[in-house]
Amino acid sequence: MKKYFQFEELNTNYKREFIGGLTTFLAMAYILVVNPLTLTLVDVEGLPDAMRMDYGAVFVATALAAAIGSLVMGVLARYPIALAPGMGLNAFFAYSVILTQEIPWQTALTGVLFSGLIFMVLTVTGVRERIINAIPNELKFAVGAGIGLFITFVGFQNAGIIVGNDATLVALGDLTNGNTLLAVFGIFITVILMTRKIKGGIFYGIVITAIVGMVVGLIDRPSGVIDPTPPSLAPTFGAALEPIFSSPGDLFTVQLLVVILTFLFVDFFDTAGTLVAVTNQAGLMKDGKLPRANRALFADSTATVFGAVLGTSTTTSYIESSAGVAAGAKTGFASVVTAALFVLSIFFFPLLEVITSAVTAPALIIVGVLMVSALGKIDWTRFEIAVPAFLTIITMPLTYSIASGIAIGFIFYPITMLVMGRGKQIHPVMYGLFVIFVLYFIFLS
Repeated sequence: MKKYFQFEELNTNYKREFIGGLTTFLAMAYILVVNPLTLTLVDVEGLPDAMRMDYGAVFVATALAAAIGSLVMGVLARYPIALAPGMGLNAFFAYSVILTQEIPWQTALTGVLFSGLIFMVLTVTGVRERIINAIPNELKFAVGAGIGLFITFVGFQNAGIIVGNDATLVALGDLTNGNTLLAVFGIFITVILMTRKIKGGIFYGIVITAIVGMVVGLIDRPSGVIDPTPPSLAPTFGAALEPIFSSPGDLFTVQLLVVILTFLFVDFFDTAGTLVAVTNQAGLMKDGKLPRANRALFADSTATVFGAVLGTSTTTSYIESSAGVAAGAKTGFASVVTAALFVLSIFFFPLLEVITSAVTAPALIIVGVLMVSALGKIDWTRFEIAVPAFLTIITMPLTYSIASGIAIGFIFYPITMLVMGRGKQIHPVMYGLFVIFVLYFIFLS
């Protein structure tokens, strides 16, 4: 086991990998609650039952899709990256596809299935890996730093430290709010632990913050430990296959084609950004390229296919994996641990109730601090590099989208390089991405 996961080569051990895998799980466990709430459209009143997915089935599908994706990533690609149904993509699935376009959720799952199968073909043929390796190092560093700012912003938002404001878009939140104060306490504790270079400092910060939250009454104590009767998966299992046999004509529409392409685009570049950022943080990038990239991408596409069959929206790599890396994870064994915890979560769901956004927010903020170190690897003295790098970094948090940040930066890169007379240094793939991203923004408008 140690030899397969290269423990000695990467200077790690079982304890460090376990803590890293557990930290990643705690940082992304919110998806077990948020995804079922989103896909079932619980906040939309007066919706016919036929348009709603079953909450219990989606919960189990979410846990199993995350477990399968993380396991394949850990064993096959050997990266400390966990997967789960993606935020943003689940909202698009529920509010745009089902609610606005009134596409049945079964057909929407078929769209997710098709996008996963297309991804699988692109991965097997090596197209996805060639695209990622064609991205210049400066932009890869920019993507990592941009994601760092993005998840820091998400952490501040989850903590209530930053809130919405009609006049200024964002503003400082109510620092007298109990949950906000709990998050601030968590930040201080985690900073102290990390400054003292305590291994697993982020994980211990989560645990201490959760305990303090329960002591002061801000977090309810677990209602139980084990739920021996998890919900049935039957209402959603295999539903993605039903339209293929019952109403194939509904699948050959421009409307569904646009849905599939949207799933493809957002997942492709969210995944690419996450892989680059997390592996760079873990020190696994070699000469600006990602070893075993094809295996990692195959794990991502496999998870999407299985997730669609189980009954959930697109499954993708999670940037929260960076929390596990910061806690010490360097190998795929951490992802195996995360996968096992997702399976157990089906039965131990009551315990997850204590992991609130106020508890995990400090982890996201501190991880953001670690990830922006990539800024030092960018040559800011070269304006043709500084412009696309800066735009990539700044637009991720401002647009609340990793994919949009990548798109804007990748559009400006060939422009500035051509103006400087350095067109020959641009990989042909980057010209293709320029065209694709321009069309992407035209489509969004």
